[in-house]
Amino acid sequence: MRKLKLIWDFRGPNALKTAEHHTIHLKEYIAIQKLSVNITGFNALSDMHAIAFMVVDEQDMKPIRDALKPHRGQVYQD
Repeated sequence: MRKLKLIWDFRGPNALKTAEHHTIHLKEYIAIQKLSVNITGFNALSDMHAIAFMVVDEQDMKPIRDALKPHRGQVYQD
């Protein structure tokens, strides 16, 4: 089964802190919804661009996508 990486982009001088904070909310959502998702995180892509992400099974993606509205997604490769 494919896994998909849902991605939220943050830009600007506070992008990394914002992405880090967004990851906290993703983890809260996972706990509240009792999801089996266990891969979340954040990365700095540059000084002015960072991402927060959540990896989900493809079959579970649509309701999570509709609820959380990620900016983009891609196939996850570990």
